[in-house]
Amino acid sequence: MTIAYICILIAAIMPYIWVGIAKFGTKGYTNDKPREFLQNLEGKAKRAHHAHLNSFEAFPAFAAGVIIAQLTGVSHQLITSFATAFILFRILYGICYLNNQSSLRSLAWLCGFSCVILLFISALSQ
Repeated sequence: MTIAYICILIAAIMPYIWVGIAKFGTKGYTNDKPREFLQNLEGKAKRAHHAHLNSFEAFPAFAAGVIIAQLTGVSHQLITSFATAFILFRILYGICYLNNQSSLRSLAWLCGFSCVILLFISALSQ
């Protein structure tokens, strides 16, 4: 398994880390009505839930970008660089979201999304 594929696995797990922070970092969570619980969160827990949702949104394009880049013969080093950078930016994104650092969060999002775009551009150039 390549490092880039491991990055896909990490990206697939990441939403559950953020929602775990949202659910278990707040008193009163029960699994009876988890969606209602998440809708009524405030502050850091609500931001963790939003990071959870955004992580799901970011995942498909990233996974597709890695797979398409590998299938088209983009160098493994380049794919690994973009995939690793994406994961680091997504971790930074979540941390910034939790700490209510909106400008830095937006920059981290943009950098992560740029990694995805660069994966596709690299595949196009093959």
